[in-house]
Amino acid sequence: MSKKVNGDEPLENADAAAQTDSLQPLGPEDREMGTFGYSALWIGDGVNMGNMTLGASVIVAGSATLNIWQTFTAAIIAIGIISLMFALNDRAGYRTGIPYVTQLKMSFGEKGTLVSSLLRAVPAVIWYGIQSWIGGTALNEIFIIISNGALDNVALGFIILLAIQILLSMKGFKSIKWVESVASVVLMGIVITVFTILVTNHSEAIRDTWINTSGSWGIPFWGFIMIFLGNYAAIFLSAADYSRELKTGYSDKKRGLLYFIPIVIAYGSVITVGAMLASATGFTNPARGLPALFDNVYIELFISVFIVFGSIAVNMVANIVTPTYVIQLFTKLNYKIAVTITGLLAAVSFPWILVQDDNAKGLDMFVLTYSAFLGPMIAILLVEYYLLRKQHIDVKELYKKDGQFAGTNKAAIIAMLIAAGLAFIQVDLAWIIGFVSAAIIYPLLMKYTFKKSAFRKNTIFENNNQ
Repeated sequence: MSKKVNGDEPLENADAAAQTDSLQPLGPEDREMGTFGYSALWIGDGVNMGNMTLGASVIVAGSATLNIWQTFTAAIIAIGIISLMFALNDRAGYRTGIPYVTQLKMSFGEKGTLVSSLLRAVPAVIWYGIQSWIGGTALNEIFIIISNGALDNVALGFIILLAIQILLSMKGFKSIKWVESVASVVLMGIVITVFTILVTNHSEAIRDTWINTSGSWGIPFWGFIMIFLGNYAAIFLSAADYSRELKTGYSDKKRGLLYFIPIVIAYGSVITVGAMLASATGFTNPARGLPALFDNVYIELFISVFIVFGSIAVNMVANIVTPTYVIQLFTKLNYKIAVTITGLLAAVSFPWILVQDDNAKGLDMFVLTYSAFLGPMIAILLVEYYLLRKQHIDVKELYKKDGQFAGTNKAAIIAMLIAAGLAFIQVDLAWIIGFVSAAIIYPLLMKYTFKKSAFRKNTIFENNNQ
């Protein structure tokens, strides 16, 4: 069977990705996202209750571990690193139109990709379920208010919200673009409303608790940066899935700004409001802090709308696209069926168990465990693309079933496992330890081991076979 890759002549002996429409490279005519749509992705993804909680976490027992300047500095440093990782890792997808699962093949091989892709997809599916359960709980609160208590069923809210997200996702990035455009406006409107109320009515408490405090430039400061960075680690790992949808003509610098500016607006504003809210009310949980701002029984409706929109926006960007592509890679199913399966898997991930208080420790350990692999994975992708291949990609070769990238690149798998193991030495710094370790180990393994490996072809080590 022959397939065309990016509109060129037919490709003989095509692999599973080449035989799946949504996994084939996108050409300039296939891309519909411009500046506003792409920016809306990151604004919609960043404005949610979880990130507001992150901002509130700088207030502990009524006093700030970081003052306003330390909080902003930590945020800017983290956002700068996040934007840099995006701009570096999105280049392969932007220039060639390939998705993340195909980019992985270049480093890990066709069979190795089946393992490495799951390390990004499985956590995404589980977070899809968690976010949907939280959103479904909030949707149920809306039911209760509107029906005056006659309708009270969290499971129904969860199922309805999951179905809505599946239907919205079926048209791929066309629907994601529309959802994020609406969500970014609604969510930012809610954040601005809360910010205005806080500044107007609670400025003295905010000044005393957060602004005029010594804070710390030590471990709490650097720890906040790592937490901040960790929130985006999985997303910028699969940056190609997003950049391939962006219209051509954007320079590397402009794409970097398309990450930096929206994330500053979204993340920055939500973290600020979270810290201000905790300072003014004493509640580090925004779900409790927001009602304390208002003397109005319908504030629950306000909060619930925020949570529902936030859950949908986060899932549409971070937790649906990549696992759907991975399912297609495994099954060759079309996008609509694969996105439905992704939603069903999220439903059976038992999020109602994972979000319970007595399971919080287990969930934290799950997050730390998979995060230890994300740093090494992105390091391997960047070393592969920039150092070993000097930004040259043979797209047709990537889509050949029995081509150069068939099998498993043992050097990449070993480097990932060793670096992940080192990351567990200090779990709070797992991402950065894993990233630096893999960036050193992978090129050394490529140079000195497996010298007959086909993965050395067209790299700087191709002729180093002795």
